[in-house]
Amino acid sequence: MSVPIADFRSDTSTLPTEAMRRAMATAEVGDDVRGEDPTVRRLEQEAAALLGKPAALFLPSGTMANQAAIHVHCRPGDELICEDRSHVYLFEGGGIARLSGTQVRLLAAPGGFPTPAQVEGAVRSDDPHHPRSRLLVLENTHNMAGGRVANVATMSALAAAARRHGLAVHVDGARLLNAAVALGCPARDLVASADSVSLCLSKGLGAPVGSMLAGSTDFVAQARRVRKAFGGGMRQAGVIAAAGLLALRDGPALLAHDHDRAQRLARGLAELPFLAVDPAVVDSNIVMADLRAGEPDQLQAHLQRCGVLAAGAGPRRLRFVLHRDVDDAMVQRCLDACRTFVPAASPTPSPS
Repeated sequence: MSVPIADFRSDTSTLPTEAMRRAMATAEVGDDVRGEDPTVRRLEQEAAALLGKPAALFLPSGTMANQAAIHVHCRPGDELICEDRSHVYLFEGGGIARLSGTQVRLLAAPGGFPTPAQVEGAVRSDDPHHPRSRLLVLENTHNMAGGRVANVATMSALAAAARRHGLAVHVDGARLLNAAVALGCPARDLVASADSVSLCLSKGLGAPVGSMLAGSTDFVAQARRVRKAFGGGMRQAGVIAAAGLLALRDGPALLAHDHDRAQRLARGLAELPFLAVDPAVVDSNIVMADLRAGEPDQLQAHLQRCGVLAAGAGPRRLRFVLHRDVDDAMVQRCLDACRTFVPAASPTPSPS
């Protein structure tokens, strides 16, 4: 029997469990665009309660959830503020400009989270020459910062800085429950100061598809209209919402195992002379490894021959993401494969 591939490219690689498949096959459904799907309604109610918001909305993807939030909060010609590696800016197809006519002011923050002073310094003055500062977007955990986590105090201080200048706050909480598990606090506490929050069901929580968007009752009513305009209105969506319910109920308890395996992987990779890895900044389920020698594509090809997949995350950086379908044996296989990698020598420059 062939050994399954150890897929560290993303926690979006998780496969639905047998329980999810059974729930999907037997789900009670209705027309969700008309508000008649009982399984979707249950999912939205449970997500709202988990996130501490009055209402929530089920959407096909995290990108749509984030972009719908931006579209509600901003108007054409407005500006949002975010860290310069934020998912909403780098990985959502230019949706901020394409869909909402909003521009972006970027802040550099090595750990993924700017300071309140940075936020306040980025707010535009009330001048017709300038765009209007309307929204602060925070990402917790922060993907490209290596899954770094911001605690309640940090999130509250950043939201307070935005509020002092009349900005709304949206949290891209694709991996918010990873942050909550890492900190040992309720997810609702991390977003209590935010106007809206997205949560991905199809990453570490393990559903095959879907994300939630939560906020006030009025915000969600507006977001529902935006979802329809963006093409996200779904009919008998209870089929996928049934898996989302199990992800929401059962998934969080498994995330700590992903974090433990990420630490084990980080410590093992840090021992290799051709890699730079700092286990101290591995807060959750993402490990970033920078190559000191050799080329990332060479290491990726070597890993693939050994039955391991990783993703590029920069010119000399690979990203390893732990999730439910990566077990201890796969972590060991990844470490063993990396230990047998021989970086190619850099070519000798030709004499001029």
